[in-house]
Formats: sequence, structure tokens, C-alpha cells
Amino acid sequence: MPVKDIVDENKQKMKKTVELLHDEMKTIRTSQASTGLVENLKVEYYGNPTPLKQLAALAAPQPDMIVIKPFDPSSAKQIETAIKNSNLSLAPIVDGKLIRLNIPPLSEERRKQLESQVKQIGEQSKVSIRNIRRDANKHLESEQKDKVITEDDLQSGKKQIDDITREHTDEIDKIIQHKTNEILSE
Repeated sequence: MPVKDIVDENKQKMKKTVELLHDEMKTIRTSQASTGLVENLKVEYYGNPTPLKQLAALAAPQPDMIVIKPFDPSSAKQIETAIKNSNLSLAPIVDGKLIRLNIPPLSEERRKQLESQVKQIGEQSKVSIRNIRRDANKHLESEQKDKVITEDDLQSGKKQIDDITREHTDEIDKIIQHKTNEILSE
């Protein structure tokens, strides 16, 4: 396999890791209401766990409230149950065909817990990126050992892998810093 293909393949894996981190950060609560908090919440709908965003229109009309309007009004009970059973610590208010979620302000202690959680998730993402780098370097070394690529190609490939690793870990740091600022700001 040519060096370019190995580098491109691993760049895609790293990009996917960063995208997953982005999606995971949406689910972490801040003092502002965000539909990302509940959009991927699994709701038991006709026996299938279904993401909430497929069952309802989500909106955050105020900084401290999320409004959920189910497409099928009969699913409101399942949505309410899913929210109550989640680890969000939010009490849904069923109001006819709407479900309201009031987002209370975070206590200082809870902010610190969330900040710690964000940093831990970020570190896990960085470990994933480093594992991808390690596997890519092993792949390059095995290709060189099998005489598919030259020693120069090996060194060039390793440098490219290190560069994209640095680029993606820097991006993870920015995401973590942004989310931490969101949590700590009032």
C-alpha cells in the first residue's frame, strides 16, 4: 500500500475521532440550554431505541429551556420516560403535546465535575489519536520491511503521520478549552 494511502486512511480515522468528540461534547450540560443535550437520547419507540431527534422537533427558545414537540403525540410518554431515566438530572414537564425541560443554573461544584469530565473525555480522544498514529507507523514499518516502500518513504510517511497527529490533538485541545469555558462561564 502506498504511503499516501496509509496517511490518508489514518487521517480519516483521526478526523472521525475528533467528530465523535464534538458529538459527545454536545451532550455535556452547560448553563445554556442546547438541543444537543438531548438530541441523541435513545427513546424506546415501538420496541426500538430511537434517537430523540428522529421523533420530535427540538428547540431552545430561551437560554434556560428546551422545548420538545413530538411528531407523534402518543410518543410523549416514552420521551418523558427516556429523559427521566437519562443521567441529565432534568425533570420533563409534559404540557399537552409539548415537553418542556427547564435547565437550572449549575452549581460551582457541578461545574467542576463537568470540567473534569470534559478533560477526561478529551484525554481519551487524544489516546485514540495516538493509537491511530502507532498503528499507522507499524503499518508503514511492515510495508518497508516487506520492501513495498523505501526507507525514505518510511521516514516521510512517519513525518506526515506525526504532523496530522499534532494537528488533530491541537484541535481536540481547542474543543476541550471551548467546552470548559462554556461550562465555567455563567
